Amino acid sequence: MADATEKGSAYNSGSGSDNGSREQVALYQRPTGLKGFYYHPVTQVVMLGFVCFMGPGLFNALNGLGGGGKFDATTGANANVALYSTFAVSAFFAGTINNKLGSRLTLLLGTTGYSLYIGSFLASNIHANAGPFVITAGAILGVCAGLLWSAQGSLMLGYATEGQKGVFIGIFWGIFNLGAVVGAAVSLGENINNKANAVGNGTYIGFLILTLIGVTIPMTMADPDKMVRTDGTKVTVGTHRSWKVELYGLYLTLVKDPMIIMLFPMFLASNWFYTWQFNDYNGAIFNARTRSLNDFLYWLSQMFGSIAIGALLDRKRLSRRVRAFSGWGILVVMVFLVHIWAYFYQRNYTRADFTEDSVKIDFKNPEYGGRVVLYIFCGLLDAMWQTTAYWLMGAMSNDPAKLANFTGFYKAIQSAGGAGSWRVDAQKRPYMNLFISTWVLLAAGLVCTLPMIHLRVKNHTDLEEETLMRMDSEGQLHDASEIRAAETAQPPSEKEKA
Repeated sequence: MADATEKGSAYNSGSGSDNGSREQVALYQRPTGLKGFYYHPVTQVVMLGFVCFMGPGLFNALNGLGGGGKFDATTGANANVALYSTFAVSAFFAGTINNKLGSRLTLLLGTTGYSLYIGSFLASNIHANAGPFVITAGAILGVCAGLLWSAQGSLMLGYATEGQKGVFIGIFWGIFNLGAVVGAAVSLGENINNKANAVGNGTYIGFLILTLIGVTIPMTMADPDKMVRTDGTKVTVGTHRSWKVELYGLYLTLVKDPMIIMLFPMFLASNWFYTWQFNDYNGAIFNARTRSLNDFLYWLSQMFGSIAIGALLDRKRLSRRVRAFSGWGILVVMVFLVHIWAYFYQRNYTRADFTEDSVKIDFKNPEYGGRVVLYIFCGLLDAMWQTTAYWLMGAMSNDPAKLANFTGFYKAIQSAGGAGSWRVDAQKRPYMNLFISTWVLLAAGLVCTLPMIHLRVKNHTDLEEETLMRMDSEGQLHDASEIRAAETAQPPSEKEKA
């Protein structure tokens, strides 16, 4: 983790590597030794990854089993409707809450809902009438998840320099998805000899223990106020503002940078496709142990997909705009490759083909090979889509407060899409309808993102574009020149000059 000081960085943005030097600013001395290791941005992003490893990662493993691991997916689908409905509301305001409470406390509050949710599935496996508890736990988790993901996006993107954002997203996404991989491995071990269509109690118990461990991690993370990026620039977390000023900042984020709205279709599609993949493909046509194996391979492929696309998006030999267009082109290829391929499987089965006693595909069956490879490609597409969405938000800002709001918008719109798709599935609409809607929304998201990349993504982010960074505790916006003058006026003993 050696620090490479990147000269010529702008304000507190990190990195002039994308387009050379714009202006000279003060660089802060980073701590050394064990303290330096602990306060290193990569260390903190790794810890952040493990927070989500233990919470959302295990949630994904459970969801990836199809119906939360049960034969009848209706309760799981309705729980997801409740979850994503409250998630959509809480996430929209979660950036404001994160900026007010601080990221560590927001993360801590966010992790608690995952233990409750997984515990509710264990309860429903023991008591057949516990379905309403599962749905209620889903609604509570939605509120918690909005908080967790807003804090996560703020820290992950705020700690990176402009030239590191793809790599940081890849590191986080790899560790986060390792949670789903481990969860799927636990499920596979529990169900390897289970040829039935539902998983056992041991799967839920294992998941519950891991999520409870995850609740403790945010308490051990560093205070963002003390973080210095690898290029020596300070992470600016903003002043302590009133709730009124924070809500005003949320409004300013939208009106001063309206191009974020062009990413909303991309955000909407980013959870819609899970319903078809998890319930209508993996859950529909495979038995329990094969679903567990598929789940393991799906999340394992995500680790490779996120790291690969992250490396491309941070390739220093290419300008940031070229990388943005290249990432978009890869998504176009992946979306149409996966869905043309999937269409030839989906056209051959419907909901009416399956009952509780149906014999479903096992991993020993000859028809399994092509179908599992498709599922692996679904995992690659998911990781590439989510990583690119985060990277595009990171290309628009370096301000953790603004990024918290951007991530809140992302999760709010994403969750609204998830609520809609899970509700459609709970109503038992035809599989083909959900499949076609998934394909159309992904294509529409790409169409709307292209002009946003052309008009908004630059090779460098300027302080003039950082609205919240220029807002004081009273809600007053200051000119960028005032901020620069104030920063360079600090005593030399507190910093090193560039």
